[in-house]
Amino acid sequence: MSVQHQHEHHDHHDGQHEHRASGHAEHGGAHSATWGSAASATLHCLTGCAIGEVLGMVIGTWLGLHPVATIALAIALAFFFGYALSMRGVMRAGVGFRQALKVALAADTISITVMEIVDNGVMVVVPGAMSAGLASVLFWGALAFAFLVAFVVTVPVNKWLIGKGRGHAVAHAYHH
Repeated sequence: MSVQHQHEHHDHHDGQHEHRASGHAEHGGAHSATWGSAASATLHCLTGCAIGEVLGMVIGTWLGLHPVATIALAIALAFFFGYALSMRGVMRAGVGFRQALKVALAADTISITVMEIVDNGVMVVVPGAMSAGLASVLFWGALAFAFLVAFVVTVPVNKWLIGKGRGHAVAHAYHH
């Protein structure tokens, strides 16, 4: 048994088990939030968002939907896939569907919301990006740039949330 695992095991039996949001708990209930843990949480969030967003943009553009309808579809699918990826990890730890959904909602809602506001905002302000079409370098370049900007903006948000024991700190407890 590793030293850290023995310490956690001892804490649990003494009724003093701490919630370890980012792998290290500080005294006073605050959680350690490094830039690395924030970047990792944001990358995890971005993965689900990107899957949903690309799928929504492709479907909306392919169907010739109005840009507002395309963005709405992309946002809905981004939230769906973002939550689904979080739930998958939590359910692997033996948690039931309803509890996994609650954890995913607590872990990802703020992060996904910030990410969606930023990346869709970028897509709207890049001239011609929304109407460029799927075969256009402008469309895909603007989308990649939008994801990059959303990542950069969301990392500090996730760092703050993790430091407060919220956001991805909630789901991290189930990944050990």
